[in-house]
Amino acid sequence: MSHTIKNKKQLLTRVRRIKGQAEAIEKAIEQAADCSAILQQIAAIRGAVNGLMTEVLEGHIREHLGTDDISPQQRHEDLEQVLTVLRSYLK
Repeated sequence: MSHTIKNKKQLLTRVRRIKGQAEAIEKAIEQAADCSAILQQIAAIRGAVNGLMTEVLEGHIREHLGTDDISPQQRHEDLEQVLTVLRSYLK
C-alpha cells in the first residue's frame, strides 16, 4: 500500500489549501491588488508546497528506503528516484 493512501485525507487537505491560495492569487491579480499582498500570497503558497513535499518525501523515504525487507538493488533504485526528484525540486 502506498504511504500516500495512508495519509490521503491529510494530504488532500493540504492540496486543497494550496489550490485555494492559488485561486486567491489569481483573483488578486485580476483585481490589480497591491504587489506586496500578492508577493505575500506567493510566499505562503511556496511554504505550503514545501510542507506538502516534505510530508510526501518523508513518507516515501520511510516506506521505501527505511525498511529491511527490500533488496539492495531495489533500495538503490528507490534512492536514485528520490535523488532525481530532489534535484528537480531544488532547481
